[in-house]
Parts: sequence; structure tokens; C-alpha cells
Amino acid sequence: MNEDLQSRIEEAVKNPRNLGEMKDADAMGTVGSADCGDMLRMWIKFKDEDGRKVIDRATFQTFGCQTAIAVASVATEMLAGKTVAEAQQMSGEELAAPLGPLPPVKIHCAQLVEGALRLALSGEAPKEKNEPPAPGQTLLGQLNAGQSTERKMKIVLEK
Repeated sequence: MNEDLQSRIEEAVKNPRNLGEMKDADAMGTVGSADCGDMLRMWIKFKDEDGRKVIDRATFQTFGCQTAIAVASVATEMLAGKTVAEAQQMSGEELAAPLGPLPPVKIHCAQLVEGALRLALSGEAPKEKNEPPAPGQTLLGQLNAGQSTERKMKIVLEK
């Protein structure tokens, strides 16, 4: 990875934008696999702007590498003000564009973000806002649900 790309990723990871669950979301999408450990959930809130339904804000949570965090962070910034149709047309490459070209081994990070966005925009509504999550419905719960009881996972958050 070149130094410029690495520095942009590090900056996005140090100061991630729109990180965290959105309690009043209109839509939510979760993608990933407990087998590889990469999972990403995106929440979308819409607003009416001049008679058009546009994205007001987007947030995310992820269990993934620094690149996944960085791509999700810049993507959520780019989505504000886009219509559903405009957002659905965005590729993972476009969502990661502010970071610069990703190396081939990191393309899946942009694909995770694109997949979560597409699922959120597919029209499936999130669960009732005040209803507690069922077992396996939180991102950590879903990740752990895919793990066998013989395997253990340690999640370390770095500053």
C-alpha cells in the first residue's frame, strides 16, 4: 500500500465519521461473514428535500480491518443528500474513492460497504426502534452466532 493511501486510511480510522448505531434509522443493512470475521452494518435515515426522498445521514458499525472502517467512514459522508436511486448506483470503488485506489487485497472492504448500503436501500425496514435486539441480532451477536462453541475470539480495540 502506498504511503498516501496509508495516511488517508489512518486519518479516517483515527477520526471515523458516523460511527455507531442509529436508533431512529429508516433502513439498515448487514453484510459479512462470521467465518472470515468481516461484518459491516449500515443504518440510513431519510428526509424529504423539495419533494424528493434523500439520505439525511448514514452510520455504520464494523468488525473488520482499518480499511473497512475507513471506507465506511468516507462512504457515509458521501451518501448525505443522495436519493435512493443515486446511492444504489454507487459502486464500492466510488464509495472508497476519497481514499484513492485500494490494493486488490483490500477491495473486499469496499464491497462490504457497498453490500450493506444496497441491503439497507432494498426496502427492508429495520426492527421496531424500541424493541430490544433478539439474540444474534446485534453485530457482535451475529458474529458470535457464526462461531462454533470450540472457537474463541478476542476483539481488541486500538486507539
